[in-house]
Amino acid sequence: MIQVARTGLREMRMSDLDAVMDIEVRAYEFAWSRGNFADSLAAGYVAQVLCDESGDMQGYYVALAGVEEMHLLNITVEPRLQGQGIGLQLLDGVVLSATLHGAALLWLEVRPSNQRALRLYEGYGLHPVARRRAYYPALVDGKPGREDAIVMSCPVETLRRRRGMD
Repeated sequence: MIQVARTGLREMRMSDLDAVMDIEVRAYEFAWSRGNFADSLAAGYVAQVLCDESGDMQGYYVALAGVEEMHLLNITVEPRLQGQGIGLQLLDGVVLSATLHGAALLWLEVRPSNQRALRLYEGYGLHPVARRRAYYPALVDGKPGREDAIVMSCPVETLRRRRGMD
C-alpha cells in the first residue's frame, strides 16, 4: 500500500501544470486541457494542490467562486492514491475556500458512471438536485457521444458542521 503523507493544501501555480496534467490525463478519459487549467488560474479561480512531504502532487481542485456560491469544476486525486482519504481532504479545502469567499452553497456536476465519486460526494453530504442531459463527452458503444451529469449541492454551513469545521 502506498503511504499518503499529507502536508496541507496550497494555491495552484502555473509551475504546477506539468504535474497537474500528468495526473489529469491518467485520471480521466476526457481530461481537461492544459489551457483549461491555465485559463482558470489566469481568471482567478480558486485552485489548490495537495503535495506530500517530497513535493509529489497527490491531488488538486479548481472551483469558481460566485455570488454566495462555490461551483466545484474539477477535483482529482492521483489515481494510485485513490481511496485513501485524499478526496475528503480536497473537499475540506473546497469547503474552507467556499467559507472564505462567503459562499452559502456548494455545487458540482458528476458523471453517473463515476460511482466512486458519487459515493464520495454523497458520503460527504452533497445531494443530487438536478440532471444535465448530454453534459459530458463520452464514448457510447465505442463512438463519440454524450453522458448526463448529476448536479449535486449542499449548504456550505451544513458541510462545515458535518466535518467538524465550526
